[in-house]
Amino acid sequence: MAHSISAKKRVRQNLKRRAANRYRKEVMKEQTKAFNSALTAGDFKKAEEELNNTVKQLDRVSTKGTIHRNTASRRRSRMAKRLNAARSAKGGAGTKAA
Repeated sequence: MAHSISAKKRVRQNLKRRAANRYRKEVMKEQTKAFNSALTAGDFKKAEEELNNTVKQLDRVSTKGTIHRNTASRRRSRMAKRLNAARSAKGGAGTKAA
């Protein structure tokens, strides 16, 4: 149990930060699940839209320090790789025209 004033304040800060981090991680997981469900459904347009939203969320969470920026980058890369692999497996259907 914290006894000093600064230790008590640190406990309060940690509680607030933990709550914020848990919320950010939960939102990130929900966004990732939306991407995964769109990808498994074979809806590439929706999956690409969800990927953009997920990337935005990952960047926001990594900027706040909830997850490391390399972790966000790795997840972003893996999701883009999965989307591209699914597109090529489908025969290029739904690829973006340049």
